[in-house]
Amino acid sequence: MHTLLHLRLASSANSHYSLFAMSAASLALPSSLSSLRANGAAPPRCFRLHNPSRSRVFMSVSVGSQAVVDDALFADYKPTSAFLFPGQGAQAVGMGKEAQSVPAAAELYKKANDILGFDLLDVCINGPKEKLDSTVISQPAIYVTSLAAVELLRTRDGGQQIIDSVDVTCGLSLGEYTALAFAGAFSFEEGLKLVKLRGEAMQEAADAAKSAMVSVIGLDSEKVQQLCDAANQEVDEADNVQIANYLCPGNYAVSGGVKGVEAVEAKAKSFKARMTVRLAVAGAFHTSFMDPAVSRLEAALAATQVTSPVQWETTVKTLLTKGLKKSYELGPGK
Repeated sequence: MHTLLHLRLASSANSHYSLFAMSAASLALPSSLSSLRANGAAPPRCFRLHNPSRSRVFMSVSVGSQAVVDDALFADYKPTSAFLFPGQGAQAVGMGKEAQSVPAAAELYKKANDILGFDLLDVCINGPKEKLDSTVISQPAIYVTSLAAVELLRTRDGGQQIIDSVDVTCGLSLGEYTALAFAGAFSFEEGLKLVKLRGEAMQEAADAAKSAMVSVIGLDSEKVQQLCDAANQEVDEADNVQIANYLCPGNYAVSGGVKGVEAVEAKAKSFKARMTVRLAVAGAFHTSFMDPAVSRLEAALAATQVTSPVQWETTVKTLLTKGLKKSYELGPGK
C-alpha cells in the first residue's frame, strides 16, 4: 500500500547515489542554483536554510530573467543534511491516507480544497488513477502531499530533530516549489496557487501536441544523446526528442513527440540500454513543447524552468562535493 511519507536516509556517497538510482524512475523533473533562465540547460538549484528550525531561507530568490544568485556566495557553504522533494510522476492512488490522522497535515489538504475548488485528498486516496495522473491534478497533489509528509515526520520520534537539522533543500522540477515553500520563501498557499497555474498551463501545452517522456536506464548521457539523434533521423522535426532530465548516472529522461519517444524505445536495446520506462506524465516536459506554458506563466513569474533540461545529477554531485552527509526524500511513495 502506498503511504503518505516516503523517507529514505543516505549516509555515504555510494548510498546517496543509490538513493537517486532507485528513485529517479518514479520522479520526474529538477532544478538549479544560480539562474532562472527560460531557455537552455540550467545549473542545479538548491535552497540554503539560514535557520532550519524556523524554515528561513539564506537569501531570497526573486524571479526574473536575469541570474539572481551569485555562485560565489556558496563558495564556503558546507551542507550537512538535505530534504529532497519529488516531481511529477511520483503520484500514486492511496497517497495522503495517513494525513487524516495528523491535524497539521490534514489542514494542508483543507486549505488546498479552498484554493483548488475540489477535494484533493479524496482524489489522492481514491483516484481514479487516470484523474490523479493528469498534470492539472498531480502537480498540486504532489506539492501538498510532500509538505504533508513533513508534518507527518514532525509527529514521529526524532522527527522534529531531523527537520531542525536540515540546512539545504532541493526539488526535482515541480519539487522546486515544494522546496521553496519548506524553506519559507513563500507561504503554502502562495506556492499552491503557483503550482495550480503551472499544472494548468502545462496540461494545456501537453494537450496541444502529442508528446511523452521516457526514462532510459543503463546508458551514460553521451550514449543517450546518440540514441536521441538516431531516433530523430526517423521522425519528422515536430516529433523530435531531447534529453529533458539529467537524473543520475545511468538514468536520463527523454522528452519529445510520441513518435520520437517510440523510436527511442525501439532503438534502446541496440544501444545496449538496460531498459526504458515510460513516465506517468502528460507530455514532453522541459522541452520546447512547453513553450505555451511559459507564456501562460509569465503573468505570475518573470521566468520559469519548464522548457529547460533538468540537471538533477549535477545538483546531487554539487551537494556531495560540498560535503552533504545525509538526505531525506519526502513525498508520495512506498
